[in-house]
Amino acid sequence: MSAQRADFSLVLIVITVASGMAWAVDHWVLAPRRQAAARAAGREIASLQLPGTVDYARSFFPVMAVLLVLRSFFYEPYRIPSDSMMPTLLDGDFILVNKYAYGVRLPVVHRKVIEIGTPERGDLAVFRFPIDPAVNYVKRVVGLPGDLVEVRNDQLIINGTPVPLVQQGRYEDGCYQNMRIAEEALDGRRHGVLHCLSSDMLAVPPLSSCNRSIPQGYICNESTAGINPDLGDRVMKVPEGQYLMVGDNRDNSSDGRVWGFVDESLLVGRASAIWFNWDLQRSGGPNWSRLFTRIE
Repeated sequence: MSAQRADFSLVLIVITVASGMAWAVDHWVLAPRRQAAARAAGREIASLQLPGTVDYARSFFPVMAVLLVLRSFFYEPYRIPSDSMMPTLLDGDFILVNKYAYGVRLPVVHRKVIEIGTPERGDLAVFRFPIDPAVNYVKRVVGLPGDLVEVRNDQLIINGTPVPLVQQGRYEDGCYQNMRIAEEALDGRRHGVLHCLSSDMLAVPPLSSCNRSIPQGYICNESTAGINPDLGDRVMKVPEGQYLMVGDNRDNSSDGRVWGFVDESLLVGRASAIWFNWDLQRSGGPNWSRLFTRIE
């Protein structure tokens, strides 16, 4: 989260509890006293007005409570600030994350209280970065617990079986040049992946998302803004209780091939849909074609 590390869920809890307590104290303690004083003075109880702070608290409390429940246990919005999940997710995409897909967790403490499901190969999972859990990442689930994952000539080989990869030609998008796109099928789930044709993949050097402060509500979808020389052929054994997460922009993604595996306790949810896009890098405005797009 860089400079801003405040947990929005914690802020929401504080506001909800404070407004709820203000309303409850007035309803059960202060209001009866005001009514008793009004009766003693011979005034109509119906004419009594709520104090301004109590009126605001009474209005805020149900709204904040509903918002807290929805964001904590059902769906939470995030914004993608970089291109390391291209072509699936673009810089400027606003996504909805299913918070109960991998189990119900308490906000702030992240403790799982209800078991529901586990990540499947091919999911786009949102998780807390193992090196800095205050930062959220989104990557594709490639390796499940116990898997042996090999990367050979840009192709994934999982437990000795090559993952189907169909080349589809050159890919150009904005400043990205000299790229090729392929269709990959993880357990039958098809999605696009990008690889570089040469080290000169960028027409112009973009701003590095790694040097930006990532506010709350953003996913730090880390991009190196160039080819990462460390992402070559390798073999990785996924430990029990952990997952291997990899970006779809294979030569431009800092992911599990660099910093290791993601423990089950760090899972946040599954990215399920793109509900809006504000494309600053390409058109400078909304990309209407991406609205309400289901994420595969």
